Amino acid sequence: MKKINETKHSRYYVLDERALLDKFQTSKTGLSSETAQQRLEKNGPNALAQGKKKSLVQRFFDQFKDFMIIVLLVAAFISGVVAKEWADAGLILAVVIVNAIFGVFQESKAEEAIDALKEMSTPEAHVRRNGKLETVSSEALVVGDLVLLEAGDIVPADIRLLDSASMKIEESALTGESVPVEKESSVLPDEDIPLGDRKNMAYMNSNVTYGRGSGIVVGVGMDTQVGQIAGMINRAEETGTPLQDNLNSLGKTLTWLILIIAAVIFAVGIFNNSSGLPMNELIINMMLVAISLAVAAIPEGLPAIVTIILALGTTRMAKRKALVRKLPAVETLGSTDIVASDKTGTLTQNKMTVEKVYQYGQLQDASADISGSDKVLQVMTFSNDTKIQNDGVLVGDPTETALVQFGFDHDFKVEDELVKEPRVAEVPFDSERKLMSTIHKLPNGKFFVAVKGAPDMLLQRVNRIQATSSEVRDLTDTDKTEILQQNKSMATKALRVLAMGYKVIDEIPETVDSDTIEHDLIFAGLVGMIDPERPEAAKAVEDAKSAGIRPIMITGDHQDTAEAIAGRLGIIKPGDDGAVITGAQLDQMSDQEFAKKVKRYSVYARVSPEHKVRIVNAWQNKGKVVAMTGDGVNDAPALKSADIGIGMGITGTEVSKGASDMVLADDNFATIIVAVEEGRKVFSNIQKSIQYLLSANLGEVLTLFMMTLLGWDILLPVQLLWINLATDTFPAIALGVEPTEPGIMDRKPRGRKSSFLSGGIGSSIVYQGILEGLITLGVYGLAIMFPVHSGNAAVHADALTMAYATLALIQLFHAFNVKSTYQSIFKVHPFKNKMFNIGVAVSFIMVALTIVVPGFNSLFHVTELNLLQWAIVLGAGVLMILIVEIVKFFQRRRNA
Repeated sequence: MKKINETKHSRYYVLDERALLDKFQTSKTGLSSETAQQRLEKNGPNALAQGKKKSLVQRFFDQFKDFMIIVLLVAAFISGVVAKEWADAGLILAVVIVNAIFGVFQESKAEEAIDALKEMSTPEAHVRRNGKLETVSSEALVVGDLVLLEAGDIVPADIRLLDSASMKIEESALTGESVPVEKESSVLPDEDIPLGDRKNMAYMNSNVTYGRGSGIVVGVGMDTQVGQIAGMINRAEETGTPLQDNLNSLGKTLTWLILIIAAVIFAVGIFNNSSGLPMNELIINMMLVAISLAVAAIPEGLPAIVTIILALGTTRMAKRKALVRKLPAVETLGSTDIVASDKTGTLTQNKMTVEKVYQYGQLQDASADISGSDKVLQVMTFSNDTKIQNDGVLVGDPTETALVQFGFDHDFKVEDELVKEPRVAEVPFDSERKLMSTIHKLPNGKFFVAVKGAPDMLLQRVNRIQATSSEVRDLTDTDKTEILQQNKSMATKALRVLAMGYKVIDEIPETVDSDTIEHDLIFAGLVGMIDPERPEAAKAVEDAKSAGIRPIMITGDHQDTAEAIAGRLGIIKPGDDGAVITGAQLDQMSDQEFAKKVKRYSVYARVSPEHKVRIVNAWQNKGKVVAMTGDGVNDAPALKSADIGIGMGITGTEVSKGASDMVLADDNFATIIVAVEEGRKVFSNIQKSIQYLLSANLGEVLTLFMMTLLGWDILLPVQLLWINLATDTFPAIALGVEPTEPGIMDRKPRGRKSSFLSGGIGSSIVYQGILEGLITLGVYGLAIMFPVHSGNAAVHADALTMAYATLALIQLFHAFNVKSTYQSIFKVHPFKNKMFNIGVAVSFIMVALTIVVPGFNSLFHVTELNLLQWAIVLGAGVLMILIVEIVKFFQRRRNA
């Protein structure tokens, strides 16, 4: 595989300070203003390049590139110019234009990702220029600038750190890792190191949560990690959805079939010439018949009907917290095979939480009763820099805020206790000793020392242990072994473990440091924390699997953490050896090797943005429909490349939402399953509309073809066009809001290769269309054989009127049949859908008016029918239902 090029400065972590200063021709006092200005003019501002956007006019005309739309435009031209049916031409054009406007409206916000990236940039930066500290706009930063960072800052560019004082940076938007990264300035090995492990680098748009530091700007604008992602978003190709592919394929197939049939009818009519017309009149007459047939047979309302059904689906989904940005995404969800989900903030809560506490020789769940007098609770909240705001909101490092929240949850009055025992001194955390200590004055005049940190480091400094709430004794080797075993046990479950120690001293030493404070401590306990899975996520994973959808976790977190969370969620099961792979291992694979093994992996850990795109593409190349969920900047390229990108509405960045097809308003992974069900329902209902439209049109084609072949009077163009206008639109739209059929989530995903004609729909269209045609021809023949009026002209006029009424009304009866492909209409509650009932009634009235209203019948060249004739017409419709019910009965028996 040709790996996406990393940013030019991506390996600056291997250079020492002298090499960096020489590389960028700068110094520890910073650049001069003149040099900075020269570099700014040469390289441009520290801003992201805008992607090329389409104008409103371009987007509007893009809607007319669909093959079916082109055919309809040609049909409108022929209908108006050649056939002189200007009303029908106008109707077709109106449908096409409305469809285009709707498409533009839905997609007007499709390219907001780069704008959102630009808006994320921090407005100001603290730099040293001319030997002085200055505050400048972040856009004015240049490579070589010396930038100072402190807690609360947003990193303004990509920086190689020269100094770091207990600095931690939260990089989850870039790496997917929920825990802030401890930064250092030392040189790293000269080898490929994952982004999340580059401890001496600070990346643009990440957040400094603790400590301070400084460094040299090594990349600005598009030459940053965020800039690389912006470039990937620009380069990512929009994937055609299964819906669009199906409509295009269906439109092409229908068009060629219809054109061939129209040509055959034209030729047969010319050859037969039962009317005895002169050849020039015969040619014009048959051309009008062929053109009318073509226009009538093409389901010109199909794109509009599909659009309306999708729009109604988006409304329903919005009520269920799934906000659709692009209409085809509704249907695409229903065909999804793979859900590739980011871990942090999507499957997990993106909030560190205490899960286990080990004290007094016992491992307890976080929900267990822990007394406020327990030293482990006092240490974790005292040795802590979390700021508690007036409204109770906790601000600080996520690990430390989790400890304070744990205190709140166990009714430990942290603020009150700190007032009674205030902090008077401290030994700050540093990455070498991995400990933090605070000293608090007790009411009796003595001092309480609270120490928290890495278990192995703390154990080197303790000699006693809190055995019970009231007993302290000497620490034994057995105690140490047990503590280390508990630490290992929690770590293998992906818990981040901290140890708590304390002691009471009579006075504070003159020099407060690790050597004078952190010794002869009493071991209080261990605390195990994790970014926990969302409560509903495991059930959502189970539901996805039962629906035939494979959930895959993609995360920037460490392998052990990812594997543990995936196991807790049920994404992987015990014994799934080799189901977890890291980004470094993936880099060692060629595309061919990865393609062979991609089905093996369910969890991807320590990955970068290009890995996510590669994973999505690998599954797509297997013919799978891939949905990608995510909330970070790093997810945006994959969200755009996937068949459907699903962003998070609450925790998601504007970048990820801008690149998504759908946004979850509640960030609830389970909402995806709800959306999948809605998507399957939408596809099923579109299939019903297509089945209805195409079987009706096939009935019209067969009727006209056989009439021409037999030399009978032929239905006139105005009659065919009115049948289509009256019977197509309202029932077809109403079928789009049919209730969900039972068991729809027990079916396997359709996949990319399925079509609207799969699942028995194609064969149903064929036999039902033939049935409609044969019944219509039967009614025509019956009217000829048993005339009501005398006279050849009257007999044929009645027969043609009955054929016209039958062909129209039999379609309305058939609409009840297609409420379900195989289920009996009596099991799907035929009159439950009020919109459907109204649509059928309106269509019936539109047809009946042309026959019973004086003036209309002459306009449409039909005669009035008596009750017997109406009874025959309605009986033909009932016969249609009965025959289809019998066929369905045998189909159900065969399937069973």
